[in-house]
Amino acid sequence: MWRCGWKSCSPEIQHIDSGAQDQDKEEKQQQKSFEQAQHRCAFSVPALCDSVVRLCYRFQEWPHSGPLTWSYFVFVDEAKIFVKAGNGGNGCIAFRREKYVPRGGPSGGDGGNGGSIYLEANLNDNTLLRYRYNREFKADRGRHGEGSNCTGYSGEDMILKVPVGTLAFDEQTGETIADLATPGQRVLIVHGGRGGRGNQHFAKPWHQAPREHEDGFPGEERHIRLELKLLADVGLVGFPNAGKSTLISVISAARPKIANYPFTTLEPNLGVVNADGGTGGHGTELGRTFVVADLPGLIEGAHEGAGLGIRFLRHVERTRLLVHLIDTSDSNVDDPIHSFEVINGELAAFSASLTDKPMIVVATKLDATTDHSRLNALRDFCKQRGLEFHSISAVAGDGVKDLVRSMADALDKIPRAANDPSLDLPHPSSGNDENASGHDSLPAPVKNS
Repeated sequence: MWRCGWKSCSPEIQHIDSGAQDQDKEEKQQQKSFEQAQHRCAFSVPALCDSVVRLCYRFQEWPHSGPLTWSYFVFVDEAKIFVKAGNGGNGCIAFRREKYVPRGGPSGGDGGNGGSIYLEANLNDNTLLRYRYNREFKADRGRHGEGSNCTGYSGEDMILKVPVGTLAFDEQTGETIADLATPGQRVLIVHGGRGGRGNQHFAKPWHQAPREHEDGFPGEERHIRLELKLLADVGLVGFPNAGKSTLISVISAARPKIANYPFTTLEPNLGVVNADGGTGGHGTELGRTFVVADLPGLIEGAHEGAGLGIRFLRHVERTRLLVHLIDTSDSNVDDPIHSFEVINGELAAFSASLTDKPMIVVATKLDATTDHSRLNALRDFCKQRGLEFHSISAVAGDGVKDLVRSMADALDKIPRAANDPSLDLPHPSSGNDENASGHDSLPAPVKNS
């Protein structure tokens, strides 16, 4: 990443060989490596380097001892690509010339079909990063026909793998091409051109030496916009520093970055939660499990671009349940009822469907709350609006188990949304099947030689 022309601000951090014996020396090594990284970014284009490090990269772990290790993770949820299916090969003009076979007749073979391009949902991908820099994809063309009635080779189909939950839109018309919500789902997006016919097809009793042939049909081409919407059952929303990342780190194996400053979470995090505590081993039941998505914090005016904006809210459009976390600790001076109304307003500004989703309101940081007046006011407010309310301390574990079970109980009552079959185009056995070609109904362009 960022090698060409930006070598001075490349966020590649050298690993320091730990030869230290005591903990103080190891901590000095960690601090030194961090200062070197800051110095390299400050050396050239500070604003750009800061945005690159903050928005594109994150710490995977901060070890208690030993050298400081860095890992890179780039979350890309939008990409625009150009796809071009292969053209069909031209038909051939040839005549059979063989000893002792007078008037052998036409023997021109057909051109091969061009390769088609498919989108396939891959469970191992979680970002559209591969399409951020590689934006043009062209399938192989069909080979031209040959003599002796030999058909040209068909172009190889191309399969573009995308994360599960990716939507494909036609950039020019805005049409939804596909919604890849199932692992392994494959959708045809551009069809390869059909190969042209050779002169053997134009032989008639009154025209026994035809010199006509067909050129191959051009392959389809499209400008496509890919948009990733993560698949999760529960979405955590709220102001920055409301305790969303802390909660998901407690109830699942997810390890997001947690710090005492706003906008610590810069990209969505997913975690799998086991509500019943089963392990599935030794014949026991695993119990109810569901996926939780932790989203970056929202602030007032986010729909107008304030903070990180609201573009990450697309990842909760597929969720069945929203959990709204509100900080009611003594250190937070904001009115929790006002905070609830602000976030609900931002959800409505993004999509009216988000406000119609079932919601659980959670007051967080109960361990840091001594004045319960605001907490009780929020509880009464939720009771008036018919919203389920919980108060928890994720750090101390108070109320967390009850909250998780309430999430699972709520999900049991909410049916899963069925996929729209109209968006799933048929997956032919071969992209080069002439009968599956969308060009068969077109008039054949006949060429005379």
